[in-house]
Amino acid sequence: MKDYLEIKTLGQLKKSGYKSISIREEMRKNLIEKIKSGEQVFKGIYGYEETVIPQLERAILSGHHVNFLGLRGQAKTRMARMMIQLLDEWIPIIEGSEINDDPLAPMSKYARDLCAKLGDETPISWLHSSERYTEKLATPDVSISDLIGDIDPIKAARLKASYAEEEAIHFGLIPRSHRCIFVINELPDLAPRIQVSLFNILQEGDIQIRGFKFRFPFDIYFVFTANPEDYTSRGAIITPLKDRIQSQIFTHYPEDIETAKKITKQEIKLNTEPFKVVFPPLIEDLIEQIAVEARTSDFVDEKSGVSARLSISAYESIHSAVVQRMLRTNQTEGSVRISDLYAAIPAIVGKVELVYEGEQEGAASVAIKLIGAAMQTVAAFYFKDIDLLKRKTTTEPKRKYQAIISWFEEGGVVELKSYSTDAEYKLAIESVKGIDGLIPKMPGNEILLKELLLHVLAEYLFIERKLDGGHFLFQDQLYSALKDIHKN
Repeated sequence: MKDYLEIKTLGQLKKSGYKSISIREEMRKNLIEKIKSGEQVFKGIYGYEETVIPQLERAILSGHHVNFLGLRGQAKTRMARMMIQLLDEWIPIIEGSEINDDPLAPMSKYARDLCAKLGDETPISWLHSSERYTEKLATPDVSISDLIGDIDPIKAARLKASYAEEEAIHFGLIPRSHRCIFVINELPDLAPRIQVSLFNILQEGDIQIRGFKFRFPFDIYFVFTANPEDYTSRGAIITPLKDRIQSQIFTHYPEDIETAKKITKQEIKLNTEPFKVVFPPLIEDLIEQIAVEARTSDFVDEKSGVSARLSISAYESIHSAVVQRMLRTNQTEGSVRISDLYAAIPAIVGKVELVYEGEQEGAASVAIKLIGAAMQTVAAFYFKDIDLLKRKTTTEPKRKYQAIISWFEEGGVVELKSYSTDAEYKLAIESVKGIDGLIPKMPGNEILLKELLLHVLAEYLFIERKLDGGHFLFQDQLYSALKDIHKN
């Protein structure tokens, strides 16, 4: 390619033996080479290895325009942006062309006139693959002028051209994306009349501006992204346009916690210096489980979806909570605690759309319920039969945890302060009687599991948990009530 970059004129390009191919052929050729060599095109896209990516590869091999259909936070735009890896690194264009004219097949009047005037001396330049990607967010105010173009009176006057001549046109984003990948995000938000304007471009390559029709065989690879049509009442993809998008690929959320953890770790942005924050796997599991619980919660609108950004933001908020504690306690190293999960409440409430019942409950209250549900689900992996405690008529599981419950009934109290040192935190957890024999052998995680057990017993209402400004107080509910009465 270095030899190609030294080519500066049309005559030199012809002598080099360079041959132009369409962008679809180009992407197909490069995809075949990458598959044969074992190179990953969509590296860092986890959970789609057996589902979405094979479908996308087949669409590219078929030369199909693509529509990614899925809920928010499912890497639709990320995959579209990664497609530039399937483009040749450099392609030649006629120097000064607004629409990336191919020197061997000029389309615009500017390029045709220049080639007719200069012949083999027509100057060419080289366009890098990173410049061959255009992305537009569809909004109701997007106009035909934005996408296709419009008559430019000032340009027409300057060039002394009539409005019926090509020189009077100011080209929009789509013509300027000739020989490029063009992405329209949130396609249903595009007004129906604007969607209509895409018909002939997808099928015939025609554009029409104020009645003046051009026959340009635009070479554009279109990628669309959309939420399911029933996601919102804002709009939908009109049927004729959908018919012209050859491949519709459904995306999805991670199907297991391990995949979700890979995505979160890849996306989080943490400023760690000069602190060392330890994130035990148990905490990471709980963070991902919160997102899973949100996607199935009766309080959350399932049609809206729960983005992977919930886990990312939660992870970052919890990390900051530990840093904040270390600043208060003059420490430079610390581990995340179960109670630190509640620092993620602001991150959670901003990432979920609530149904009517959720709005009545309150966003913060729903977030607390989601954290509690995640604790119950994860705890079932470590404490056998603990989920049976939700059945109040079941006596055997309760008998198993009776020693802990009795300790609280006899006046035992555990106070976990947000800004307590690790030593103080450990001492408070270790003060609970009857808990040691229930903890699985997991070196380095025993204290976390003990705290998790306390939270779950509180979720099942066997002990009382009070949250006050980040401080947790675990005690027996009756004992607490009697103590309050005595105080009054």
